[in-house]
Amino acid sequence: MRGQGIALEGVLQAQKFDVGQSNPTYHLTTDNQSFVLRRKPPGVLLKSAHAVDREFCVQQALADTDVPVPRMLALCEDDSVIGAMFYVMEHVEGRNIDDPSMPGMAFSNRAAIMTEMNRVLAAIHSVDPDALGLGNFGPPGNYYERQLARWTKQYRASETGEVAAMDALIGWLGANLPPEDGQRTLVHGDFRIDNMLFAPDGPECRAVLDWELSTLGHPYADLAGVIMQWQLPPGPEGRGLAGVNRSALGLPSDTEFVAQYCRRRGIDHISGFGFYVAFAFFRMAAILQGVKRRALDGNASNPDKALRLGSFVPRFAELGLEAAQA
Repeated sequence: MRGQGIALEGVLQAQKFDVGQSNPTYHLTTDNQSFVLRRKPPGVLLKSAHAVDREFCVQQALADTDVPVPRMLALCEDDSVIGAMFYVMEHVEGRNIDDPSMPGMAFSNRAAIMTEMNRVLAAIHSVDPDALGLGNFGPPGNYYERQLARWTKQYRASETGEVAAMDALIGWLGANLPPEDGQRTLVHGDFRIDNMLFAPDGPECRAVLDWELSTLGHPYADLAGVIMQWQLPPGPEGRGLAGVNRSALGLPSDTEFVAQYCRRRGIDHISGFGFYVAFAFFRMAAILQGVKRRALDGNASNPDKALRLGSFVPRFAELGLEAAQA
C-alpha cells in the first residue's frame, strides 16, 4: 500500500468480514484510518470467475458519476504479495440493509429508500460506457445468448448432481431468447438492496458494492434480478418479500417498481418480462451451485453458509420455471 502512495499511520490490521461469499473481503485499519480489501479466494477457480480486477476497473471508471461507488485506491495483480490478486478501496460508512422489508423502519423511510434504489439502478443503465472508457467492458452480440452459454458452462463445471428443474429451465431459456432491441448498457450483475450502503440517517445511497459480475449487456437483467429477489421468502436466508403486505409497509409492488424504472429511462413498456425473471433465477441458481462446489472443495469463504445457500439450487430452478410461465 505504501508503494502505491497510500500513506499509513501506525500498524495495519485486517479483520475478515462475514459477508462476501465469492471474494473474501477484509476491513483494514490503522490507528485512525479505515480501508477495505477484496481478494480472489484460494484454490482452483473457474475461468473468468472472481474477477476483482473488473470490480476495480468499473468502480474506478464510475467515480464522479451519478452512480455512488467507493473510491478505488490500488489494484495488485501480483499473486505473490498476499497469495492472490486483490484491490484496496476506501471504507464507506453507511447502513447495510439486508432485509428489503426493512423491519422497524418508518413507512415513509422505506418508500424513500426504495425510490433511491430505483434511481440508482436507472443511473447505472444511463451512464455512457464509451465516455467512461468502458466501451470494451463486455463482448458484442446477444447478451442473453452469451450469458446463457456462460452460466450453463459454469453450472456444468460445478455440478454435484442432476437437478431436473435446472435442466428444464436451461432448455426453456434457450428456446425463448428475446430478439435484440438495441439496448446495451453497463450492467451491475447482482443489484439488490444488500449490495448497497445507505446514509446512516437518510435514504441516500452512499455506495453500490460487489461489481464482480458487471459487464456491458442488457439492462433488464438487473431489473429482473431485483424482482427475482423479492419473490423469495422473507428472513435472513431468502431476503425476499414473498407474502409480505407491501402496501402496508410503504414498499412498491413489482409492477410499481418496474413502472417507476421505465419512467426514469423513458421506456413505454417491457414485453415478455417473465423471460428476464426466469433468466435471473437461472443465473442465481448457477452462482449458488458454484458456491456449493467451493464449499465441498474446501475453498468457500464461509463453508457452512455456502452449503446452506447451495441447497437452494433446485428451488431457484423451480421458481425460474414458474416465472417463465407468467
